[in-house]
Formats: sequence, structure tokens, C-alpha cells
Amino acid sequence: MELRDYLNVIRRRGWIILVVALIAALAAGGVSKLQTPTYKASIRLSAEPARLEWGLTNTIKDILRSYVVRLNTHNMAQQVIDRAQFDMSTDELKSKLTISSDASNFTVQIDAKDTDPIVAMQIVQTMGDLFVIERDRWNQDQNKRDRVVVTIVDDVRQAELYSPKTTMNALAGFILGAIVGALIVLVLEWLESDIVRTPDDVERFVGWTVLGTIPASAGPAPGRRKTVQ
Repeated sequence: MELRDYLNVIRRRGWIILVVALIAALAAGGVSKLQTPTYKASIRLSAEPARLEWGLTNTIKDILRSYVVRLNTHNMAQQVIDRAQFDMSTDELKSKLTISSDASNFTVQIDAKDTDPIVAMQIVQTMGDLFVIERDRWNQDQNKRDRVVVTIVDDVRQAELYSPKTTMNALAGFILGAIVGALIVLVLEWLESDIVRTPDDVERFVGWTVLGTIPASAGPAPGRRKTVQ
């Protein structure tokens, strides 16, 4: 197909692509509106060595992984539940958590997701506070030169909407709908590919040059009367 043919297809059937895309976008947005919103709160803990020494600094990179393991235990979850007075099990609280470390800046990030933004904020703030207290106690038994000070980078200010992302889902639905619409158009064009409509079609299929065409008759020729017997 030449570029002109593609343009003719878009002009004749482009509305199909647009309609399918709009229907898909509205459906995706509607489904998103029906979903229960989930919020995410985050807090970061920073681990700093008592002195800037290469060996101690590299040790912290390994310690960060142990911090992640420690924070993700049932024991820590129970402490959070007891302090914040949550009505949930440790398994339920752990299912809301995502804990990760970043050795490049010596931080540990705690994320919590919940349908209640206040609960998500309380989980991460309480866990951060408890872990700082625990590390302070541990430091009391260590030489001051070997201590690793854990602090909260910044207290939790708010929880952000995690899902559903209505606008993003609607956009994704529009794009997917446009693709489906384009496939429908291609199928329709393929089904009608053997139908001859124009002189150009004749020349393309037969390979002969069209010298003339017979116009479709719209009724009796001018000047003649239709005879009724």
C-alpha cells in the first residue's frame, strides 16, 4: 500500500480507532474509580559512622542489609503494633511493608501501604522511632569510635496516593484501545481487499491502464419519457 492508500484508510475508518480508544479509556477510568484507594507513606533512616574511616564505612554497607532483615521481623512488627495500638496481626502488618537499603548513601527506606493514609504514616514513623531507640541502646555497649549512629532523615509528613492512578490508567486504556481499533481496521481492510472500487484498483490488480469508465445510471436519460404499457 502506498502512503495515499493509508491516508484513505484513515479518512474512511479513522473514527473506528478513535471510538474504540475512547471506550477503552472510559472503561479503564471507570474501573479505577471503583477501586479502593491505597496510600503509601515512606521514611528513611540514615546510618553514619562515628568516624570517617575506610574500614568502618565499608562495614556499614554490610550492616545495612542486616538492618533490613531486623526491621522485617515479626518481633519488630509486634513492637510497632503494641506501641501504635493497631488491631492487626504481625503477618498483616508485614504484608503492608517494603524495606530496602541503599549502600550508596547509607540509608534504609521503610515504605508502608494501607487504605488509610494515617495508618500508613503511623506504621513507618513508629517503626523508624523504635529502630532508632534500639540502635541507640546497642551503641551504649560499643566503643565510641566504633559506633554507628542511626537517625531519621525526616519525619513523615504525608502519605501519597499509590493506587489507583486514574489518569495513568485512562491514558493506558486509550493507547491500548487505539491499538485494538487499528487492528480492527486492518482486519476490515483485509476482508475487503479483493473488492474493486476505483480505476486505480483495476490498474493495480489487472495491470492494465483504464481508458474510460461507465458512469452509474441514476435514472432515465434526459429528454426521454418512461413509457408505461
